[in-house]
Amino acid sequence: MEHFDVVIIGAGASGLFCAAQAGYRGRKVLVLDHANKAGKKILMSGGGRCNFTNLDAAPKHFLSENPHFCISALKRYTPYDFVELVDRHGLEYVEKAPGQYFCEHSAKDLLNILLTECEWSGSEIRLDTKINTIDQLEKGFKLATSGGQIQCESLVVATGGLSIPTLGASGFGYQIAEQFDLKVLPRRASLVPITIQPTMKEKLSTLSGISLDIEATANGVTFKEPMLFTHRGISGPAILQISNFWQPGDELQLNLLPDMDPDAHFKALRQDKPKRALETELNSLLPKRFVEVMKQDVPWMTKPMAELSNEQLAQVIQYLTHFDVQPNGTEGYRTAEVTLGGVDTNEVSSKTFECNNVKGLYLIGEVLDVTGWLGGYNFQFAWSSGFAAGQFV
Repeated sequence: MEHFDVVIIGAGASGLFCAAQAGYRGRKVLVLDHANKAGKKILMSGGGRCNFTNLDAAPKHFLSENPHFCISALKRYTPYDFVELVDRHGLEYVEKAPGQYFCEHSAKDLLNILLTECEWSGSEIRLDTKINTIDQLEKGFKLATSGGQIQCESLVVATGGLSIPTLGASGFGYQIAEQFDLKVLPRRASLVPITIQPTMKEKLSTLSGISLDIEATANGVTFKEPMLFTHRGISGPAILQISNFWQPGDELQLNLLPDMDPDAHFKALRQDKPKRALETELNSLLPKRFVEVMKQDVPWMTKPMAELSNEQLAQVIQYLTHFDVQPNGTEGYRTAEVTLGGVDTNEVSSKTFECNNVKGLYLIGEVLDVTGWLGGYNFQFAWSSGFAAGQFV
C-alpha cells in the first residue's frame, strides 16, 4: 500500500495546477489519470493554441445555479496571477480579442509549463491508471487502482466533464460524487455547434466554410460574434456562446445585419440609387454564396430598388434579421467544449473546495456546476479553483 498526502484524479488543467500548489506546500502529491497523456484537452483547445485565460473573467461570465460561488476563487487567483506565472516561464502569447490570451505557437508550451510546475513542486503524475474503487477511511481514502492500492488524506476530483469523449472524457467524476451522496445537477453539452433540419441542411450545403458577423439571440441573451456555416449546421463563436442559452424547441434569432438599421438603409438606397439592383447591394453586404441561396426565397432580388414595394423590402429585412436556420439540436458532447451543469456547488466550500459533508474530499474545475462563456473563462476557473484547493488539501 502506497501512502500520499494528496491524490488528484485527473491530469487536466485544474488537476495539474492544484498538484503544483499542494506540492509547493510540502504535500506529497500523486496525480492519476486513465488517459495515456496529460492535458489532452489543453492541447486541442483553441485550435491547438489554447485560450488560457481572459483578463475580464468575472462572475457574469459563468453559468451556475449559484452564480456567486465562483467569486471567492476568482478574486484569490486572478487572470493576472496566471499571466505572471506564464511570463516567468517565458511563454509567448498573443491577445486575439481584448483580454483573450492564446499561446502564440502551440498549447504544448502551456502544458509544458504545468508539467514543469508539477516537477518542481515534487508532484508525481501517473497515466494509464484506472481507478476501480474508492473507499472512505476513518481518516482519508483508499483507492484500488490498476497500479495497486493507494491511501491518501485528501482526495481531489478534477475529472472534467463529459465533453469530447474521444480525448478520454467520462462521467467518472459524477459517479464519485454520487457515491458520496453529493447532488449532481442535470448536465448537457455546452459551447457546442447547432445542427439544423435535414431540408435546410441540404439547402445551405453550398455555404459550408462561410463565416459572417451576426447577432444570435435566445431566451433574452444576445451575442454579437462571427457565425460559421458547416456541413452539419452552424458553428463559430456566436453559435457556441448562444448554445449555453438555447435548447431545442426554443426560438433562435439570427440577425445577419447586426451593424445597421436595415429599414433606414434600404429605404435611403431606394431614394439615392433607384437603379441599383437589390442583389448588387446584398452582394456588398453579405457573402455572394449566401445571396445565391437567398435568391431561392426572394426571386425578385434582381429588380432595381425603385421597383421594390415597402412590403417587399420588409420581407427582405425580416429574412435577414430573423434568418430562420431551422435548428433541431446540437452536435452533443462529441464536439462540445465543456459540460453545462455538474456537481451542485452547494455541496462544497467556495473557499477551500472541500465537500461540506465529506471531510478530505475536494472537487475542482469542470466537474462542478460552473460553466464559463467561450473566451478563456473555463480555463481561468480551472486555475482559480485548482489554486484555492491547493492551499488546503
